[in-house]
Amino acid sequence: MATIYTANSTQPEKPSHVEYEGFHTDIDLLLGILPEHLKQSISLLKTDDLLEVIMDLGRSPEARLTDRVQKLIEQPVLLEDISRVVSKVGEFTDDNRAGIPRTLHRISCIRNRHGQIIGLTLRVGRTVFGTINLLRDLVETGLNLLLLGRPGVGKTTKLREMARVLADDLHKRVIVIDTSNEIGGDGDIPHPVIGGARRMQVPKSHLQHAVMIEAVENHMPEVIIVDEIGTQAEAAAARTIAERGVQLIGTAHGTTLENLILNPTLSDLAGGVHTVTLSDDEARRRRTGKTTNERRAPPTFDIVVELVNYEEVVVHRDTARAVDSLLNGIDPHGERRKHTEGGKIDIKVEPNLAILANPRPERVLPMRPILPAPGEQPIRIFPYGISRDLLDRVLRNLGISAQTIGRPENAELIIALRSSSGDLKLKRIIGDRDLPVHWLKKDNSTQMRRLLQDIFGIAEGENQDYVHEALEEVEHAIQRVLSGNVSVALAPRGARLRRMQHRVISRYKLAAESAGTEPACHLIIYPPFNRMESEEKFEQLDL
Repeated sequence: MATIYTANSTQPEKPSHVEYEGFHTDIDLLLGILPEHLKQSISLLKTDDLLEVIMDLGRSPEARLTDRVQKLIEQPVLLEDISRVVSKVGEFTDDNRAGIPRTLHRISCIRNRHGQIIGLTLRVGRTVFGTINLLRDLVETGLNLLLLGRPGVGKTTKLREMARVLADDLHKRVIVIDTSNEIGGDGDIPHPVIGGARRMQVPKSHLQHAVMIEAVENHMPEVIIVDEIGTQAEAAAARTIAERGVQLIGTAHGTTLENLILNPTLSDLAGGVHTVTLSDDEARRRRTGKTTNERRAPPTFDIVVELVNYEEVVVHRDTARAVDSLLNGIDPHGERRKHTEGGKIDIKVEPNLAILANPRPERVLPMRPILPAPGEQPIRIFPYGISRDLLDRVLRNLGISAQTIGRPENAELIIALRSSSGDLKLKRIIGDRDLPVHWLKKDNSTQMRRLLQDIFGIAEGENQDYVHEALEEVEHAIQRVLSGNVSVALAPRGARLRRMQHRVISRYKLAAESAGTEPACHLIIYPPFNRMESEEKFEQLDL
């Protein structure tokens, strides 16, 4: 399901390579520190596509463009060439990075065993406007936001614009923790790209976590922005900041949420993972082994964004829910956002977790559950005028948790021949107990099998494991709704399994709606209402 949003007047038609009004890439300042023969070679290229210049001792220098790598000259780089560049940039810190004052260009060095610089990577820093149009609504929520993505997809570029938007447009007190001077540029005066945000530099990269805490304690920020959270100390500092009510926006190593969970150093950002040992009964109920992985704590970051490229992102609006899904072996999907032509944003909401905009409601009836939830007793069936032995055999073959009984007093449903619908005895049984009745055309195994598959939501080819999976999912989701007072979306299921899940949900007096279209149609369970809201809700449903 896709929703198209039209960009407002402040959004550009194309977010990539669009300069922020009043600022430039300062490419001339970067070229000015290069030897003259390299500068002339680069001037022949399209500098708008230039990403990096590589200078390694004894090798030909290269220019890395957006679509290719171009050798600049055949002459190898000399030590004098490297020394010329080093003399014109700022001091290299312990992370081997330097810059050009009041620009966003970054110069990184490679040293030999004796500490001498023998290689340089000169990355072009650009001021790009419109990079957070895909995420601006998330930034404005005030929730903690984590960006993940491979190098070069624009994480730092987005942080710069987020700082400016929060400080200048939303008038918040913003502090940027700038370990490598990559967000605010080199020098003591930050680049205008971060607007009115303040910038705290980090003297040593291993002290980033201390500066993060210092920012909270000394300067009363409303928002802290930090790039490259990469150690346990920094992850712990991030949690401390989040717990103090300060909005935290940052980036971390990893390309997806699953990568983050598997990273033992940074998994705490997503709540952490620990192994628990289940009792025999609980393991049977969950149909898992006795040991399983679960989320240890609430995530530090409320929202996780996976950057696919400059034009496309995947948003997990509820990190806790997404992590739980991954640990249960379910793909969390997320909300895929992409820039389209004409300044529009195409949002495709995956059905597993996201609450779809304006879902089409489906009437939910307070029906008796006809299939037991895991751990409950089998359904009791009273066969009227049909072969009980044959029905038992079909139940066993299908693996359905149900049993036949000889008297109707304890039955939960009745199966009878359609030709018996006029029998007075059957009418008295139905009237006395108000039992649901399901009709067979003929008393044979084929008819019984088809009827039972329909009753218990089993499609052709489905086994009972799939049914139990659907039941366990809905029971687990119901507990999360009741304990966390949040809406939970289930995985897509067929129509029969959705009806079964509806009936289980109704037992807990919760409201549910169907969303999406086949084959991605799924249920969304909503938190309980108070008494007045509940009565109004059920009046609207004509129940």
